[in-house]
Amino acid sequence: MIHDGPLSTASPGAGAPPVKSSLVTRVVVLGTLVLAVGGATWLARARTRGAASAAAAAASAAANRVVPVLTVTVVQRDVPVWLEGLGNVSAFYTVTIKTQVDGRIDRVLFTEGQHVKKGDALVQIDPRPFAIQLESARAALARDSANLKNARVNADRYRTLSEQNLIAPQQLTDQQATVDQLDAQMRSDQAQIDAASLNLDFARITSPIDGVTGVRLVDPGNVVHASDPTGLVVVTQLDPIAVLFTLPEDDLPSIAEARKADALTVEALGRDGEKTLGEGKLLVIDNQINQATATIRLKAVFDNSRGLLWPNQFVKTRLRLATRRDAIVVPAAVVQHGPQGTFAYVVGADSTAVVRALTVDAVQADVAVVSKGLAAGEEVIAEGQAQLRPGARVAAKARP
Repeated sequence: MIHDGPLSTASPGAGAPPVKSSLVTRVVVLGTLVLAVGGATWLARARTRGAASAAAAAASAAANRVVPVLTVTVVQRDVPVWLEGLGNVSAFYTVTIKTQVDGRIDRVLFTEGQHVKKGDALVQIDPRPFAIQLESARAALARDSANLKNARVNADRYRTLSEQNLIAPQQLTDQQATVDQLDAQMRSDQAQIDAASLNLDFARITSPIDGVTGVRLVDPGNVVHASDPTGLVVVTQLDPIAVLFTLPEDDLPSIAEARKADALTVEALGRDGEKTLGEGKLLVIDNQINQATATIRLKAVFDNSRGLLWPNQFVKTRLRLATRRDAIVVPAAVVQHGPQGTFAYVVGADSTAVVRALTVDAVQADVAVVSKGLAAGEEVIAEGQAQLRPGARVAAKARP
């Protein structure tokens, strides 16, 4: 108990210094935090001001940047109004050459793919059987002609005797009947001669049209018959040639109306729609509409002296319905579309892009017909619009 008192009185004095040190540490930490927060805030504001300045500088640079563009001049000219469709080329005439008589093929007188004229010989069938038939028919005619001559002489004699009542009337009647029978037999003989001559002509098979021969279907030496389902060769007329194409039935009234005024021109284009293969005239409007496709079929005839159109060839067609006179025309690429409708960029006098609202009547292929918004002679931008805004400065170069 004697040692407990002094030990208890000494413990408060020993704990005083640690309390002062803790307060100082807290003050230092708090001050450091305040300085750190203030510095971060200042740095953030500085960065914001820098970003705003950079954005303003970029906007100013963009506003002053010169955008390179390609331009075209608005023109005023006549523009044809086309109706576009799809079609197939068809031979104007197609003939499957067949034999009309039975016989053996002696010679083939054409080469495959040859251009032939009407009347040119194609195939020769052995003519000897038909020549024999012809001679036989001629001989029969000569025999019956002699008999008829004798019968007529006897009829004249019997007529004289009958007038003198020297023979019975029945004899004259019988002789006249013999004359009539022989006369009929002679006409039959002449028919046999004509038939034999015709068969002899049929043995030499000729082309009934101007055209081009196809692949030979029967070789020389084969016996052919008039009843054979397969022909000898197919001849097609390629000049002129026809194109069958379709258009929507809604176009029929305008086509019929335009056709009354003048013959309508039709162009045949290649599969790419670029190369013109021929120009022809509308020949036929079909007499009924295809209900399944709601289209009307039309037929045009083309001059094909260059041989660019071939049967069963797929083509794109354009029917010229009318011609729009003195129309304002620009390339289709000039016309732009926005929330407010169609517009175009016009190059102003100070080389800036000016937005101009447009009214477009029609777009055909790469040409747009404008009824309102542009005038002939103005420069409009055809390429580079994606980089433009109203009032932007442009470096214009004529589009080639």
